[in-house]
Amino acid sequence: MQREMNLKRMRLVRVVIGAVFLLICFKLMYEQLFHHATILERAENLWQRDFKISGKRGTIYSSDQKVLAVNMPSTSVMAVPLMIKDTAHTAKVLSEILECDEAALLAKLEKRVSTQKLQPEGRNISDEQRNKIMEADLEGIILVQDSKRYYPNKAYLSQVIGFCGIDHQGLSGLELEYDEYLKAESGDLKISFDAKGNLLALEEEVVHYGYGNDLILSIDSTIQSIVEREMNLMMLKYQPTSALAIAMDPNTGAILAMVSKPDFDPNEYQNYDIETLNRNLPIWMSFEPGSTFKSITFASALEEKCFDMYKDTYYDRGYEIVEGARIKSWKAGGHGQQTFLEVLENSSNPGFVEISRRLGKERLYEYVMNFGFGKKTGIDLPGESSGIMFDYDVMGPVETATVAFGQGISATPLQLVRAFSAVINGGTLYKPYIVSSIANPLTGEILYEKQPESQGTVISEETSALMRIALESVVANGGGKNSYIYGYKIGGKTGTAQKAVNGAYLSNEYVLSFLSAASMDDPKIVIYVACDSPQNNIQYGGTVVAPVVRNMYEDILPYLEIEKAEMQIPKKTTWLDPKMIQVEDFIGMSKEDCIQEGLEFEIIGDGDKVVEQYPSARTYLQENGKVVLVCLDS
Repeated sequence: MQREMNLKRMRLVRVVIGAVFLLICFKLMYEQLFHHATILERAENLWQRDFKISGKRGTIYSSDQKVLAVNMPSTSVMAVPLMIKDTAHTAKVLSEILECDEAALLAKLEKRVSTQKLQPEGRNISDEQRNKIMEADLEGIILVQDSKRYYPNKAYLSQVIGFCGIDHQGLSGLELEYDEYLKAESGDLKISFDAKGNLLALEEEVVHYGYGNDLILSIDSTIQSIVEREMNLMMLKYQPTSALAIAMDPNTGAILAMVSKPDFDPNEYQNYDIETLNRNLPIWMSFEPGSTFKSITFASALEEKCFDMYKDTYYDRGYEIVEGARIKSWKAGGHGQQTFLEVLENSSNPGFVEISRRLGKERLYEYVMNFGFGKKTGIDLPGESSGIMFDYDVMGPVETATVAFGQGISATPLQLVRAFSAVINGGTLYKPYIVSSIANPLTGEILYEKQPESQGTVISEETSALMRIALESVVANGGGKNSYIYGYKIGGKTGTAQKAVNGAYLSNEYVLSFLSAASMDDPKIVIYVACDSPQNNIQYGGTVVAPVVRNMYEDILPYLEIEKAEMQIPKKTTWLDPKMIQVEDFIGMSKEDCIQEGLEFEIIGDGDKVVEQYPSARTYLQENGKVVLVCLDS
């Protein structure tokens, strides 16, 4: 009986075991058939380690498609702490290769995490460091694909472009201002390991990373290079505390070039002080504009018909008294009887006191504000200053007089360039900009395109036409003579502003500047250059800065295909100036007939007929200059 019961129990156990086995088989089959993908994903998650890789940040281009900032492939170091058998040895070897603190690295390697980023020491390592790590064959140390921001032109346009941090976040300049458009979504690099943590011989899998949008700037790389060259030469020659330059299209507000000195290499931004990195002087620096501001005052007075610049006169005795304050001329004894055009040419401070009286406080203040002073221009760059303008209620006769010739007011270089552009472009104040368009890097589709933005009309076309003549006359007859180029109608105004600190003017500390445009028939470019405290005794913008601007124009104007003028205001010369001779047209002539007094000739070729000459006709050469003629048989 007992035996029979035992047999029944055994059969029952077998049945139960068989049923359980069948259920398990059924479950396995069901999971394999219907949950295969989920199971595989879970298994892969156990086998794989995820390493973050940077997305492709957008490229920054000049207007002529020169690359200014781009992502470059690089290598970074990651660790899988559980795979490291000897953390002390690994930390020692790795710290020597990466040239970093061994204790700090050891602490990272001892963390109980699946993967560990070694940053900043292990981000974007050099090829030499990568090779040494590969030779060391350190267990648990993985080299992964990464990218780094690279600036191929180094200090070129550095304060404008700015730089990125180690994780590709924009920290200054356009990299910061347009970070939202440039940044890209990160991806994952998946690497497989077995249950013991050994690397499997399987292919790495890259999970899709994003692409940032490209920026196309208004910067013309040729003009920028010319301006950079001349600014570097000026820094070497005069060793100023700082210097800056802006070139802008006066008809659109597009920035064609921008330079701030001292500059920096954004590839090595860690090696520079914070002031150099973050101070883009053309938009940040605010100082008394000095005599460059007289062009604004003069245009305002012309618009209000306060005088006829050709006929009306003013007698400069060397000073004017305003509420007991003696405002002196830079020339001892003054300039005597002058037309108001000559007041501008001679940069007569007493003459501008008279202009301020004719304009009056209310109208002068209104024009200063309408020209955009005292508020930001709105350029698409971070760190712009607004400058300083008197409150209307605190402006007395003295303040009104000094503002007229550029003292007591504080302005940024960009504010001056914008206002001067309106003076010579027909009267329209344009909002400056530096990004022309934003594009999809994969399709090339233009996502955004900047259009010129008018901020109002400040003077009439008739007044602007008179100002173009007046400013050309300043270059021909006044303080801007050192920027004069025969054949090109350049107009401008120099400035020599004494620096003020805590309300007191410093002795022998000046900001020298020159604000100019060309060609005055149809202005295509405005250039402003300022030099802070040059290390010599020269204290005039016309002496230091005007020649620098002339050198820029000599290359920029032919590049812009601006034709030489047949007629221009002749330069007022002194006995110190070399005699200039306009070259005649010798093309088509017999070489025996090619004679011009004061010039020398060099003949190239065995022919008799002139087919080419250098320099071209109507170019000016100094006396005894050489003309090269290419002659072939007719």
